[in-house]
Parts: sequence; structure tokens; C-alpha cells
Amino acid sequence: MSQRVLKVGILGAGRIGRVHAETLAFRLPGVKLLAISDVNTQAARQVAERCGIPIVADSSAQLLAQPDMDAVLICSPTDTHASLIEQAANSGKHIFCEKPIAFNLEQIDRALDAVHNAGVKLQIGFNRRFDANFARVRQAVTTGEIGDPMRLHIVSRDPAPPPLSYIRVSGGIFMDMTIHDFDMARYLIGDEVEEIYVSGAVMVDPEIKTVGDLDTAVILLRFRNGVIGSIDNSRRAPYGYDQRVEILGSAGKIETSNRYPTNAVISSATSVYKDLPFNFFMDRYAESYIEEMRSFVDAVRENRPTLVSGVDGRMPAVMALAARRSHDERRPVRLEEIDSAMSLAEALKHR
Repeated sequence: MSQRVLKVGILGAGRIGRVHAETLAFRLPGVKLLAISDVNTQAARQVAERCGIPIVADSSAQLLAQPDMDAVLICSPTDTHASLIEQAANSGKHIFCEKPIAFNLEQIDRALDAVHNAGVKLQIGFNRRFDANFARVRQAVTTGEIGDPMRLHIVSRDPAPPPLSYIRVSGGIFMDMTIHDFDMARYLIGDEVEEIYVSGAVMVDPEIKTVGDLDTAVILLRFRNGVIGSIDNSRRAPYGYDQRVEILGSAGKIETSNRYPTNAVISSATSVYKDLPFNFFMDRYAESYIEEMRSFVDAVRENRPTLVSGVDGRMPAVMALAARRSHDERRPVRLEEIDSAMSLAEALKHR
């Protein structure tokens, strides 16, 4: 492993920017946070003070102009991701970017082309790949422990819907929420989805319909290898953050349950019960955020490929666009309809 200190900048001082800044500052040795920037200068200054970041840049251009900066984390709003990836690549910086890359394939492809042409590394922030439970499910598939996978089921429900101000700019449920499940589906099965069918509705908050979004959906996936998958989404689960997976294989099955603050079980004469699951994604996936950042740092320092590539960022966006079309047109949609510039196989070769 390289002993060189990795110098990193952060674009975005919101919730996820703070999480990554604290991870790099307090949990990962061999990293120096060099600069941070945010349109909210006060927020950037607060993170800088807490994490010992010496430079609070006035703009992304000023941050990226730091000559001794090796890498940059893009933690800003989604509509800035693609352009910032291009800027960072053109500045010769390795890049970690939160999902999604963009809301349309033209912007995504332009950003990925910039990364390719610059020869820099890119990792997309699908942190759930680094969760120990989901990694164990993937292991059961890759080792043949449960035989050939036949059926995948993902349950992903938030404890409460986000504010309408967020939904208006988030790209909708398939881009801001289900996109994690689309990535999980590809990762766990190890194959590409070829067709998507969605049944969705507004059942949680009528106001969500006024901004053109859904809050409840069931999504059927057909993989190229024949596996049938399903995703169960809801913007509200009153009992907590509901994150479960099951894969049925030809020789058995593997499943993961929710995570809880404690393992304590209370038994009485009338009932047996335990605490509710974690109620916030930052608690449920705390360790995965650390591990994904460790993975990015190691990839840059050891000059090896990142574990969540540009392709891995592109394909869930294609799936999200297909899901929206399926809902709007009330029919199954093949992914090649969305990725019209080339077939799915050609797109993967190209990227």
C-alpha cells in the first residue's frame, strides 16, 4: 500500500458532505482534507472548523485549482454532479461523486467521457454495496452457496417522506430512492436487467402528487439471465427504516433482516417484542459510508480500479428512466428503449 498522504477536497457541506468529511478527518489515516466549498459559506466554515480543513474555497473552480489536491468528493445537489465531474476530470482530480450522476443520459455520458479522457478514477456513492449484510448476500450468489439465483426481492421503505422542496429537485422516487435498489439488484445478482414494469401510486401524502411524483411502488425486474426480481418501495414505514433482501436459489435461499439499535428481546406473559429498527439511513448504514470512503481512498493510493464505476452509476439511471416510462405508459419497458443510442451490450462496452 502506498504511504503517500492523499490530499482531498470536498464540494458540498450538507448532510452527506459532513459525513464524508468526518470520516476522512477522524477515521481514515493517510488522508489530509485540504479544502471545502459550498454555496452556503457558513456551512462550509462549520465543517472546516470541525474537521481541521485549512481552506474554505469561494467556488468549485477555486477548490479544483489547488495544485496539490489529488482527489475531490462531489457531495453537492444532483443537478450539479455531471458538470462538476467534468470540471474535476479536466483538473486532473480523482473523483468520488454521490448518486445519481445526472437525470439524463446525455449529461451522464458527457461526464463519463471526461473521466475517460482525463484518465482519472471515478467512484459513485452507492454505499449499500459496502454494507456487511448485503455483501454476504452477494457472496452467497458468487460462491454458489444457494445454487443458481432464481428470484430476488428487495424491500426498501423510508420512515417518512422527504419535504416537497426536496422531491421537486430530486428527480422523483426512482432517481432519489429506488436508484439504490436498482444498484443493489445489479450488484446482488451480478447481471443486467433487460425489462422493467412498475405499478405505482400516491398513498402516503397527496401533496406528493402535486409535484408529479409517487410515494408507493412495486417494480418487477427481468434480468438477462432469467432471474425475476421485485422491489417494494414506500416513502413511509411508521415502524422505522425498512431494508430487507431475499434471494431464492436452486439450492436454497439467503435473506437479510432489518438492523436494530439493540438485540434485546422483552418477553412477558402477553407478548414478546424488541425495539424498532433504526429510523434513519445514517444510522442504518453508518459503517457502509466509512467502508465506501476507505475503498475510494485505497483505489486512488494503490492505483487500482474503483469498486463502483461509471458504468455502475449509469445503469441505475437507465433503470430509473425506464421505471418512470413504465409507470407513465402502464406497460413493461425494455432498457434498450431508454438507451436508444446503442444496445445495452454496446453501451457497456462503450463505458
